[in-house]
Amino acid sequence: MKLTVPCLFGLEALVAEEMRRLQLQDVRAENGRVHCQGTMGDIARLNLNLRCGARVLMELGSFPAPDFEALFQGVLALPWEDYIPRDGEFPVKGYSLDSTLHSVPACQAIVKKAAARRLGDVYGCETLPETGSRYQIQFAIIKDTATLYLDTSGEGLYKRGYRAKNMGAPLKETLAAALVLLARYRGRDPFCDPFCGSGTIPIEAALIAKNRAPGLDRSFAAQKWKNMDAKLWMDAADEAMDKEFHGTYDIWGGDIDPAAVELAKHNAALAGVDDCVRFEVADAAAFHRDSEYGQLVTNPPYGERLLEKKEAGELYRVFGRAMAQMPPKWRIVILSSHTEFERCFGRNAEKKRKLYNGMLKCDAFFYGGKEK
Repeated sequence: MKLTVPCLFGLEALVAEEMRRLQLQDVRAENGRVHCQGTMGDIARLNLNLRCGARVLMELGSFPAPDFEALFQGVLALPWEDYIPRDGEFPVKGYSLDSTLHSVPACQAIVKKAAARRLGDVYGCETLPETGSRYQIQFAIIKDTATLYLDTSGEGLYKRGYRAKNMGAPLKETLAAALVLLARYRGRDPFCDPFCGSGTIPIEAALIAKNRAPGLDRSFAAQKWKNMDAKLWMDAADEAMDKEFHGTYDIWGGDIDPAAVELAKHNAALAGVDDCVRFEVADAAAFHRDSEYGQLVTNPPYGERLLEKKEAGELYRVFGRAMAQMPPKWRIVILSSHTEFERCFGRNAEKKRKLYNGMLKCDAFFYGGKEK
């Protein structure tokens, strides 16, 4: 079967690499999503192991949809009864881009009506109870071609289960993990985040260092599906746990806000990595490390959110002066949407990468990190 993993723009290559590491077949990336061929067992493996993907979708079919009748007939022809039982709940959501059918609510209604017609005919009832497990239908209509999916994840994969509440302007766990991977951190060198907030980046670094699957502490929609054997999930979890590393790691997070630091410690405990991450109250302007190698990955306030832009610029200036004193072989990755970041920071990045923090367009700025 064809599986699709949507992701934040800019993370497609990372998600594709994750899928190849899991030995998925025919991996193919395009804007905002990555496709592969897989089995029901691979659905469990992807949900448990993906760090940067948004969710795992099972593709049911694709067809031309230039008008509502074509959309209705195309959805009606799909074998919904193979997946959705008589009592299954099947809400519909989706989007349309560059298509004649541009009204999403109207398309939702048509998809729902056609799926209900098909299931009602198969199960012999005019009104379906929808009292059972959820089978979320998703559609994408792009350039007059409709593709229908079932969402196997439920809540987005960024919800790892360890962050009960946030400080303001949180960074999604999927993007935090991507920044750690882009810094090429693998658990050997010191890792620091001097603007750690609620601890997301250091916690994701710890999960990566330990090679711990990020989905082990949460549940997924397809776990309740009648056509998916529970043993597939147990086998996938066993496989993931067998791959965990057990070592000693130097992972540190600091923040000037004591409340943020306490929350970070709480979140690290929930994630089961409090034994390998240290958090403390610290001023980023005074940050320094003497070790020859290391990775620093951070997401300082942007100016659109917690601080005014002028204040953010001043913060970057003092932080830039601190970073200028760091050993040259440290790899530094800073995520910011501030248009004047490099000027305020005091030097141009050696490399930049466009990313999105939710709907906010950002750049990841890369400094230092000469190879060993």
